[in-house]
Amino acid sequence: MLAEPRRREILDLLRTGERPVGELVERLALTQPTVSKHLKVLREAGLVDVRQDAQRRWYRLRLEPLAEIDRWLAPYRQLWDESLDALERHLDTIPDDENPDKKES
Repeated sequence: MLAEPRRREILDLLRTGERPVGELVERLALTQPTVSKHLKVLREAGLVDVRQDAQRRWYRLRLEPLAEIDRWLAPYRQLWDESLDALERHLDTIPDDENPDKKES
């Protein structure tokens, strides 16, 4: 669901506040039915809320599910950080003449 780049773009736009569908359509340069399909998926996943105001539908981000995703990703971020730290330690053991990425002091 979040692997779809346009859905991530919608979440990014909603990060700054509530927006009407028409504005999302304009900002994404997509058709209204396409944006509505993406919003439906996000709404069903619980990532966005919608409210009706006369003829306009306004969407806003729901932070609780994103906090859950963040907690779930935490151990993977730790693994990634540990891997990068190990790579850095390894690169530090390579003599400067063999490591073109190391800047001379």
